[in-house]
Amino acid sequence: MKRFLRGLNHYIVFFLMVAFLVTCCIMLFTSALMDSLGVVLTGENLGTAAKLTFGNVILLSVLFTLIDALRRKLTVERTAKRIAEAARRIVAGDFSARVVRPSRFSSDEHFLEIIDCFNRMAEELSGVETLRTDFISNVSHEMKTPLAVIQNYGTLLQTPDLPEDKRIEYARGIADSARRLADMVTNILKLNKLENQQIFPHAETYDLSGQLCEALLQYERVWERENIGIETDIADGVQVCADRELLSLVWNNLLSNAFKFTPAGGTVTLTLTATEHHAVVEVRDTGCGMSAETGAHIFEKFYQGDTSHATRGNGLGLALVRRVVDIVCGEISVQSEIGRGTTFTVKIRRA
Repeated sequence: MKRFLRGLNHYIVFFLMVAFLVTCCIMLFTSALMDSLGVVLTGENLGTAAKLTFGNVILLSVLFTLIDALRRKLTVERTAKRIAEAARRIVAGDFSARVVRPSRFSSDEHFLEIIDCFNRMAEELSGVETLRTDFISNVSHEMKTPLAVIQNYGTLLQTPDLPEDKRIEYARGIADSARRLADMVTNILKLNKLENQQIFPHAETYDLSGQLCEALLQYERVWERENIGIETDIADGVQVCADRELLSLVWNNLLSNAFKFTPAGGTVTLTLTATEHHAVVEVRDTGCGMSAETGAHIFEKFYQGDTSHATRGNGLGLALVRRVVDIVCGEISVQSEIGRGTTFTVKIRRA
């Protein structure tokens, strides 16, 4: 019924347009004919001409309505149905839906622009949904382990006549797991703010040499406890123009990784050199190293190439590092060889 009413409405519009145009043309033609030839039209002649004209108007209106309906079906309705069907699939959760782009001659140019925008939107939604799903899956998995440890140790602490050494061991396990959860939540919040540009860098000129020394000294207890050797070659007075607080995240995470993967008796090396335009920081360890495949993914959230050290991290540190380096317009690269260690190189523009 709606289709019939819509067709009738189009027909009436074309009928009025054709009737107006034909009437105007005939009146002009008749007036010119009478003036130039002196022809006098009788009422009978006018009546016959009017009937023929009215019939032609009806036929032309029908013809134009059919042509317009065919045009709309091929160039409008077919494309609109494709867009609507793809939109319904996206609403249903199928983010792989795309609208097939018709040829330029079979669709309106504005529809082609809408289709291009729709497909780009679908690609973005698909990427966001994939990241969201992976993020939730990874967060759930990462939280499950420390929560299970806390639950198990909490249960064991309720054991009657528990020896003092066991009580301390279980309490330490709960504290470590709680710290890991707190660190993960903190890193998630920081990473979320960085990725959504809710943290804006405050550039200032400061001494990078001093900041690196302070960052390294924070791990003094770690290298003494693990018997790890320290080598430094830090140039004095290297000034950089960047956000001091954001860059401290970079150095802390890189040094933390270096000490985490360096075995007892190994060496961690921190160097700072200055070129004409950049300050170059290298953090090198003599740990287990990693394969090229692992190196290609280490800056992804929650990725941990060495699962044997998973209990000492959550796979967010290097994602934070990469995001901060991007924000301050720096560069970061990694070189690693299995069994010989890893070197992270960060370039920051000088003041």
